[in-house]
Amino acid sequence: MRRRLLAIIRKEFIHILRDFRSLMIILLMPILMIVLYGYGITLDMRNIPFAVIDDSNTPESRALVRAFSDNGFFLLVPERITREDVQRVFSRRSAGMVLVIPADFAPSLSTAAVTRVQVLVDASDSNVGTFIGTYSTQVLRLFNQRRGAAPPALITLEPRILYNPDMKSAYFFVPGLIALLLILISALLTSITITREKESGTMEQILVSPIHPVEIIIGKVLPYVTIGFAIGALILVFAQLIFDVPMRGSLPLLSLMSTLYIFVSLSFGLLISTVSKTQMDAMFRTVMATILPTFMLSGFLFPIASMPLPLQAVSQALPATYFLVIIRGIMLKGTGLAELWPQAAILAGIGVFILAVSIRRFRMRLD
Repeated sequence: MRRRLLAIIRKEFIHILRDFRSLMIILLMPILMIVLYGYGITLDMRNIPFAVIDDSNTPESRALVRAFSDNGFFLLVPERITREDVQRVFSRRSAGMVLVIPADFAPSLSTAAVTRVQVLVDASDSNVGTFIGTYSTQVLRLFNQRRGAAPPALITLEPRILYNPDMKSAYFFVPGLIALLLILISALLTSITITREKESGTMEQILVSPIHPVEIIIGKVLPYVTIGFAIGALILVFAQLIFDVPMRGSLPLLSLMSTLYIFVSLSFGLLISTVSKTQMDAMFRTVMATILPTFMLSGFLFPIASMPLPLQAVSQALPATYFLVIIRGIMLKGTGLAELWPQAAILAGIGVFILAVSIRRFRMRLD
């Protein structure tokens, strides 16, 4: 079995090196897409989750909290937290903002010229950070109008921007582009493997050889795992050279999680190849099944909480939904495995399921 498997792996590497189209996909597409999309994407959002640290605990402070929660911009998280919980809340992505109301909030409304309220912002998503500042200012303006306060407003904010103090949108979009490119390129390369055998006529040779479907699938996946990992490293290097995206977490952990995501993407590409008749058919199916769902439904562009419930359910089936949380957490926040293991476990389960379906669908016969 080992010799047969090594022969299949060697054969796949030879195919890749001789296939100009595959080489162009490997070398040019990641660089072009990360440059174009990294500079060109910006979006709006709603239902930003926020938590509250209310040291005042007065009717006035509760009225301020209601002013934030009773609109379409913010969504109050019911969890009671302290200042020591802020890092945990942001690492788990349970809130994008923490509103801190000081103990002297109520008295200062009537005695002080300016009442200060602090907002802690998770700006690893720079788009969220930008709109939190804009929306918070608008909420406070309306709150002061209801109180009858004349400009300048009696309550002012003291924003403290975490993870992305310069509010660079590239910090949010570039890690997302890595997720998009990895699933697109990995699935695209593997989706044409079996269909290429059919078109070139080499499938007949495989059919008469003593090769098991599991050996064929594994032999075709392993070379692309190596190539996918190299593509991910290339994209990461360009992301840091061009956009100066930070790497605050563990690089070995990111490498491990990226390998897992590549495995899922390759398995998905193999599944497509087992149901496609031609290489063009396989490429079309791959593009439609990876770019649009990942772009629109995984949290790459739009917050999942802002989507209709049916689309939120669809997003939970996408591998990119979980890898986006992983890569943004590791790169921008320094999040560790203790917080990311649920996403990693779901990714692994998706990969095993897709690979099992691919092996089952593969038939040792010509259609």
